[in-house]
Amino acid sequence: MYDTNRLVMIVHAIDTEGPLHEPTAATFERLAHLFGVTGLPKTKATLGLLKEKKIPLGGKEEQVAQLLGTHSLDYKKNWQEVDEMLGRIMDTKFRNAFPDSYGGGWVYNWHCLDHVGFKTNERFRDLGYHNIFDHYRAALNTDKRCPDALHYHFHYISTYREAHRCATSFLNSAPEFLEVLCRRIIERQWFPKAARAGFQTERPDSNFFLEQWIPYDLSNMAQDDNRALEGLTDFRKGRSGNWRKAPADWSVYHPSHDDYQTPGQCRRWIGRALNPLNRVGALTRREVEKAFRRADKGLPTLLGVAGHDFRDLGREVDYVRSLLREVAPAYPRVKFKYAEEVEAFRRATGAPERIKDPLKLEVKLNRAPEGDVPNLDIIARRGRVFGPQPFLAIETKSGRFIHDNLDFGEKDGLWHYAFHSDTLPLKDIRRIGVAANDAYATQSLTVLDVA
Repeated sequence: MYDTNRLVMIVHAIDTEGPLHEPTAATFERLAHLFGVTGLPKTKATLGLLKEKKIPLGGKEEQVAQLLGTHSLDYKKNWQEVDEMLGRIMDTKFRNAFPDSYGGGWVYNWHCLDHVGFKTNERFRDLGYHNIFDHYRAALNTDKRCPDALHYHFHYISTYREAHRCATSFLNSAPEFLEVLCRRIIERQWFPKAARAGFQTERPDSNFFLEQWIPYDLSNMAQDDNRALEGLTDFRKGRSGNWRKAPADWSVYHPSHDDYQTPGQCRRWIGRALNPLNRVGALTRREVEKAFRRADKGLPTLLGVAGHDFRDLGREVDYVRSLLREVAPAYPRVKFKYAEEVEAFRRATGAPERIKDPLKLEVKLNRAPEGDVPNLDIIARRGRVFGPQPFLAIETKSGRFIHDNLDFGEKDGLWHYAFHSDTLPLKDIRRIGVAANDAYATQSLTVLDVA
């Protein structure tokens, strides 16, 4: 179809979080937190002066002005504003304004988040299960030719469960995260193949979580020079999205068990995505040139473009296309393609163009086995599961969603689950869901009606 070895795949991976509102007072709160800027009148006029670098800040004027740039603060405050943007950027004319080397238009990868588990919501996030996922699934389904895809995103829950705060702990957020996946399997018949970590932040617990079920991870935001990060309160000393030791050459890698930043022996692939028009992990012409130089050496290259749907994505797309216009002609042997994320990872990692044995699981419910309690058998009839076990999701008749570990059979590709007093009785269950990927993200998903 095309030369994978001299190909740059442009993957626009969007943290899809719905509308975001930030009042003026909240902007000053962020300035105080990030840069120690305090004691100024909390007005829009002051923000204008800061943006123009007309207020002395002891050397922080440029950083503050960049944060307050038109693009950074141009939030989409409600679904009407988000939808107006989507109508513009998903239009065929906009997608095809600068085609790729094969005549294809721009592709969006929507990493959808559920805002759940929070007690306060000062930025008016759309809280609830499936709200954002359903909104974007409906948008994609309006056009059968839509090349976009839905993927997975999550936000760790902060200490005081404030929806606008950042955090790093998967374990502190595990009940909500697992319920999101249980509901996504059972209520939407969907399971993630690719993920982006919340705040582009991973730690050992989220490393292990992703490693069990999701083969592709586009969270790396490594930079060549990390010195500037030490001047930022939210990134100093490895805070937030810490990728200081990760590859910054646009390669994809298997992470280490003990350090997600360093190449190792884990199963999943981690790719790199940088932020256009942003103060941290910025996508620049130099970075685009690095990707094309790498591809010119015969190395298939995934160039990730990160973004948020509460900002003007059209402006970001135009910026990236302007970089491609400047860089691509200098590398005549290199093609570039706007790509869906799973496709791009497969090509970047040398996966076969046709997966010979796509994953197929058989899920068998034994309601009344002789001499035993009710139980579940899960058998890999074709292919091999990525990670140690499929994901088990259970919905009870009372409306609870439960994830649990499986019992391992004596042979590879065989798992069991028993319904009894140490788990839960079958009579309490409404539906059971089982989902898994293989190493290439071919997927098997089954939902059984029990009640």
